[in-house]
Amino acid sequence: MATLAQWISGTRPRTLPNSIAPVLVGAGAAFHIDAFDAVRTLLALLVSMAFQVGVNFANDYSDGIRGTDANRVGPFRLVGSGAAQPKAVRNAAFAALGVGALAGLALVALSGYWWLIGFGAVCIAGAWFYTGGKKPYGYAGLGELAVFLFFGPAAVLGTLYVQAGEVTGIGIGGSVAMGAFSTAVMVANTLRDIPTDLQAGKRTMATTLGDRDTRYLYLALVAVPFVITAANGVREPLALLGFLSLPLAALGARRVLKGDKGKALIPVLRDTGLAMLLWAVATAGALVLG
Repeated sequence: MATLAQWISGTRPRTLPNSIAPVLVGAGAAFHIDAFDAVRTLLALLVSMAFQVGVNFANDYSDGIRGTDANRVGPFRLVGSGAAQPKAVRNAAFAALGVGALAGLALVALSGYWWLIGFGAVCIAGAWFYTGGKKPYGYAGLGELAVFLFFGPAAVLGTLYVQAGEVTGIGIGGSVAMGAFSTAVMVANTLRDIPTDLQAGKRTMATTLGDRDTRYLYLALVAVPFVITAANGVREPLALLGFLSLPLAALGARRVLKGDKGKALIPVLRDTGLAMLLWAVATAGALVLG
């Protein structure tokens, strides 16, 4: 039976910046047009974090029963390690997704945008079928696109829309930045896993592009938020505070550039996630102060 510490590890805490940062940017964009609502922001944060944990457990379950995690180099896996029964991990995924769904319903009720229920259903389906089902899209090289959409436009503009009833140019720019950062985290992960994914027959963008081009893709993705920072700075000079996250992003980029492999790439996930979170805090703060 898995210990509490192992269950906590199974949530993959290092991935939580992916769910926190977009909500901060969306809330900052709402504040920028005098539409901020604290309750709706907190509900959006709960939805985002619950879905993040849900997809992590779902991924652990589905990859574990397929044997994809048998030789995994990365973080601890509950099913792959044998620490927890697959059914228990699957139920944990359902529970987390259920919490997110309930918070989402509360958010829809407050905002009055009932069509968002369908949007939430798409998010839940995306979380489960990433590695679940007979033909998971994560095994067809579409995982990176899904991460960009769900953790970029969906999370940022969703947070903004339920408060303001509209999207803005600042919000769109922030959504692209968050999508790029989140995809970079995933690309670092799949870069590390190229050998084991090839062995397990899992097709990702990294296995398709190969080691060298995947590294170039990571570097391009990490550069995108800083291009957006410069563009935002023309309209809102305080937005240039986003460059405070550049040193953290550079730490990950340096490891990728010098050709680190396997376990040596694990810190890249941490550094990229922290850079994303710092960028979100700095940018949201700039939008509030501006």
